[in-house]
Amino acid sequence: MSDTPSVLFVCVKNGGKSQMAAGLMRKVAGDSIEVHSAGTKPGSSVNALSAESLLEVGVDLSGEAPKPIDPALLARMDYVVTLGSEANVEPVDGPTFENWNTDEPSERGIDGMDRMRLVRDDIAARVEELASRLRGTNA
Repeated sequence: MSDTPSVLFVCVKNGGKSQMAAGLMRKVAGDSIEVHSAGTKPGSSVNALSAESLLEVGVDLSGEAPKPIDPALLARMDYVVTLGSEANVEPVDGPTFENWNTDEPSERGIDGMDRMRLVRDDIAARVEELASRLRGTNA
């Protein structure tokens, strides 16, 4: 195991929430935390509104693409975070698993960029908290 804490963010398509979480964690933690994202059923591209909402806070997802979960990567992570209840990852020995049931503004009739900003801000707050925990246990 490395001295650098590691986290894998997972959603279904790896085009929205898990990409947002990974991008935000890279911004917050830099090289102090190893960051990955993946999907249980990866889509074909990153969600354009997700990427646009992150650009507003200085996170660039260009060059990112949805990818499946790599079993070897999964097994060596310190944390595996699923975003939403639809993403199910079979637990393996090693990582700590947690689920973030993120805000879903569309349930309140909020769509488009307004929805994406609320989702981004919810994920950003959770990422900040996780970064603090990871640094605290591996400082």
